Amino acid sequence: MADKSKILLIGGTGYIGKFIVEASIKEGHPTFVLVRESTLSLSSPAKSIVINNFNNLGVNFLIGDLLDHGSLLKAIKQVDVVISSIAHDQVDNQVNIIAAIKESGNIKRFIPSEFTNDVDRAHIVEPATGLAASKAKIRRAIEASSIRSTAVTTTSNQPGATASHGDRLVILGDGNVKVVFNKEEDIATYTIKAVDDPRTVNKILYIKPPANIISSNELVSLWEKKIGKTIERVYVPEEQILKNIQETSDFLRKLTLAICHSWFVNGDQTNFEIEPSFGVEASELYPDVKYTTVDEYLNQFV
Repeated sequence: MADKSKILLIGGTGYIGKFIVEASIKEGHPTFVLVRESTLSLSSPAKSIVINNFNNLGVNFLIGDLLDHGSLLKAIKQVDVVISSIAHDQVDNQVNIIAAIKESGNIKRFIPSEFTNDVDRAHIVEPATGLAASKAKIRRAIEASSIRSTAVTTTSNQPGATASHGDRLVILGDGNVKVVFNKEEDIATYTIKAVDDPRTVNKILYIKPPANIISSNELVSLWEKKIGKTIERVYVPEEQILKNIQETSDFLRKLTLAICHSWFVNGDQTNFEIEPSFGVEASELYPDVKYTTVDEYLNQFV
């Protein structure tokens, strides 16, 4: 483990963060998680499960706060790599991480909280536009700081979540746009693989395994083959999706629909080529990683 970079996770108890922590430990990295003291008090049942799991894995906890420069700097000085997986409503606060990394002078790599579309190449409608703009702003701040970084773009939307033994399935758009599906564990594995890889320095790491690039129509056909029956496909045109976004009062639903519009209508995950000048593709860089294919993932629902 002496040869492995020490990794600090900020947002490590969150949705994608906990998978990255586990992948880091699995790959033999000394792994640290920045947590508030209140988090370690196990006041939340959900958090307590995560914390107990981390304890069993041998994770090192560092008490601190994203909004407290002193504690943030102290934590960053103890590691080699910083990975942020903070929630969308805290993305702008990553300027604090950038400032602490610049002051510490010891960080070999910073991976900011993205784990979604490439924000420089997506065409997202409100209310997701603001989130994309915030992530793009953090990219620009990293570039201006000359910190060595890697942006990880992917999606963890799971095809099984839409699979149904019912007779109808709603499809956004015409169903022909290619979308990328990834399992969270695979996203985490690829992310950790990249931290010490010189090929990913100041690049965008796209997690787009060939077997997981599939249209909604192809996905439904695959599911129909597995269950041996035909499913009625109900298509929602773009105009109706945009209308639904405007009319719903539920902000989370608005945000989800806006992101889905980007994926399933605009094709923002797959409508451009990855150029070596700005990006690399994870499954090409790391062919040794046995990722879960869409076909394999769906088998658990049959």
